[in-house]
Amino acid sequence: MLKLSLPLRLQLSLVVVVGAALLKHHAWYCLSVYGAIALLWVWLLHVPIPRLGGLLGTELIFLSLLALPLGWERASFLLVRSLVCLVTMNSFLLTLPPHSFGIALKGLPVPAPLKENLLLAGQYMEILLSEVTRMQRSAQLRGLNGTAGWLRYASAAMIGALYLRSLERAERVYAAMVTRGYNGQLPIDSPLRPKERFAILAAWAIAACVTLTSYRI
Repeated sequence: MLKLSLPLRLQLSLVVVVGAALLKHHAWYCLSVYGAIALLWVWLLHVPIPRLGGLLGTELIFLSLLALPLGWERASFLLVRSLVCLVTMNSFLLTLPPHSFGIALKGLPVPAPLKENLLLAGQYMEILLSEVTRMQRSAQLRGLNGTAGWLRYASAAMIGALYLRSLERAERVYAAMVTRGYNGQLPIDSPLRPKERFAILAAWAIAACVTLTSYRI
C-alpha cells in the first residue's frame, strides 16, 4: 500500500470526488481523466478488488433507481460519474485501518459540526461494509457464487434488509460512543507536513484545470 498519511489520503480522495462532481454534463473526455485517476488510486492503495466490486454493485443498484427515471442519456453520465466517485472513496475506506476515520478527518479545514457529521457518516460506511461482507457470505452459503449471483441476490431480496440492519447497528454504535464520552469533538491531532500540503495544492490545481476545461469543450 502507498505510504501516505491518513489525512493526506482522505484529502486527495476528496479532490477527485469534488472535481468529478463539478464536471459539466456530458463532458465524457474530462470524466475519463478522473476515471483514470480513480483506477490509479485503486492500484496505488492496493484495494481488494472482490470487496470493491461487491460494494460498488450494491451502491450502483441504489443509484440506478434514482438516475434511470431522468432518461438514459442523462442517467448514463450520472451513473459513470457516480462510479468514479464511489471507486475513489471506497478505495480510501476499504484500505482504512479500523476505527481510524476520525484521525483522517481531523486534518480537514472544515467547521467542527461538519466534521462530526462526516465522522458519523464514515462510521456508518464501516458498518455498511461489514454488513455487505456478511451478506456476501450468506449468499455464498446459499450457492450464489460469482459476481452475477451476488448482484441477483442483493437486488432481489436483500436491499431493504441491508438498510435496516445497517441502520439498527449504526444506532447501537452511536449509543455506545455517547456512553463512552463522545461529545462531537475529536481528541486527536493530525497536522499535515509541508510536503503534504504542497501535494494537496498541486492536486487541487490539476483538478480545477480538468473541471474548468469541461465547461470550455
